[in-house]
Amino acid sequence: MRRSIYRGLMGFGGVLLLMNCGSQVPVIEQPIETTDRVIHFSGFEWIVRNNDAKQGPGPNYFSDSEDNVWIDNSGKLHLRITQKGGTWYCAGIYAKQPLGYGKYTFYINSDITKLDQNVVAGLFTYLNDMEEIDIEFSKWSISDNKNAQYAIQPSDAAGNKFRFDIPADSGPTKHEFNWQADQVIFSSGFNINSNEEIFAGWKYVGAQTPKPSNEKMRLNLWLFKGQIPSNLKEQEIVIDSVSFER
Repeated sequence: MRRSIYRGLMGFGGVLLLMNCGSQVPVIEQPIETTDRVIHFSGFEWIVRNNDAKQGPGPNYFSDSEDNVWIDNSGKLHLRITQKGGTWYCAGIYAKQPLGYGKYTFYINSDITKLDQNVVAGLFTYLNDMEEIDIEFSKWSISDNKNAQYAIQPSDAAGNKFRFDIPADSGPTKHEFNWQADQVIFSSGFNINSNEEIFAGWKYVGAQTPKPSNEKMRLNLWLFKGQIPSNLKEQEIVIDSVSFER
């Protein structure tokens, strides 16, 4: 039985041009449609994305249905890509308040390596296409591609992206980035019974480190280039919690 949700109002901004981290192909990020659904998760208020027409990234349909975004009785967040009547719907949420510099940590319950090759899961902060910090899980539709990356936008700039593999059958994992004025430090590791083993890390000290503004922490699950899952199955990621430290 899913927990009750909270409802409020959100606004929307202008059209933005994004650079896709996997293909480096520009995609248009349309204004996020007004929605009245707000959820509480890990001590933050999150606005649930919803749109009636295909929008970036992808482009895709994003749904605020409880079939796509919900919190279970254990307090875990579920983001799910669903198929209804032949149409595929993706999931995305973003925090209502900006947080700025600090350490962003994401505890993932599900096995990321099980996601279909056409699926992208993102944990990130976003202001615009030039001010974005990403942890992304995807093979970008290439079956033998590495399945994860860290990126600072624009990701096509030299030195702004680090690709790596999450080991197969990894189970729960922990991912974080520590965003400071002159650097962003990323790390990923196993998170089983509080025993952690780091399997990837990257330190970015380039010129595109964003400055704090009105950026928002975001979580999403979407289809690369709007392609349906290659295995024709609905897709899901489960997040135990998210934390932030200054």
